Amino acid sequence: MNHAHVLSRLVPARMPSVLPGFGLTMGLTLTWLSLIILIPLAGVFIRTTGLGWDAFVTLATDPRTLAALRLSFSAALAAAAINTIFGFLVAWVLVRYDFPGRKIVDAAIDLPFALPTAVAGLALTAIYAPNGWIGALLDPFGIKIAYTSAGVVVALVFIGLPFVVRTVQPVLADFDKDLEEASATLGATRLQTVHRVLFPALMPPLLTGFALAFARGVGEYGSIIFIAGNIPYRSEIAPLLIVIRLEEYNYAAATAVAAVMLVLSFVLLLVINLLQGWNRRRTGFSD
Repeated sequence: MNHAHVLSRLVPARMPSVLPGFGLTMGLTLTWLSLIILIPLAGVFIRTTGLGWDAFVTLATDPRTLAALRLSFSAALAAAAINTIFGFLVAWVLVRYDFPGRKIVDAAIDLPFALPTAVAGLALTAIYAPNGWIGALLDPFGIKIAYTSAGVVVALVFIGLPFVVRTVQPVLADFDKDLEEASATLGATRLQTVHRVLFPALMPPLLTGFALAFARGVGEYGSIIFIAGNIPYRSEIAPLLIVIRLEEYNYAAATAVAAVMLVLSFVLLLVINLLQGWNRRRTGFSD
């Protein structure tokens, strides 16, 4: 009896998988990913390389371009941070409390997903304009929301809230309440229980919701163009500037702005994902 026959008897045979083979699924995954994401994004970079480095830097550092990029990313970060705080509170109320109309409130969270962004922009503009319901109350105090950068943040908060709520809500619903009770019996205060027991489990979904809300906010267009006023250097966002450059047949400038947005978005999302992975390793939680 040779050694190969002995090893074949000692090593158990691999159980056949009920799923398709790795080669087939990986090939389909890479093909679909390339057609939908990689090839279009590569086209942006290929178009950018045709500009030349000097021309690209000139177009990317144009004062109007920098102002639009600054507003898009700062507003998206601010809205994502606001949604992270209030999205957690909304998810907490929906999971931990039972009150009349809870299912209606729960269903209303998904309205920004189903509502056309242009409709959302018109509604927000009508409410926050100086003669709107809320805008008329704020106008005597000199507070203006519509047609300012603050209006951009309001619109991004509106469309980004569901990402945080729907990411945190299932984790909060599955959280073992016995851990909270055990913490209380050991003498921990409510703040200590939230800080040391609850938040380590909720930090990964909170970061995920933050990243999703931020990514949606950076590229948002429809809900912003009405309430922002689109004033260059003040309330003009980068996606709108790309559309304006395309309408001017200035494809080089539009490509430069798109490339800068793509690189900055990738870097920021990479940093967020690294922080999320570090937090999981630190707290001992895994997917």
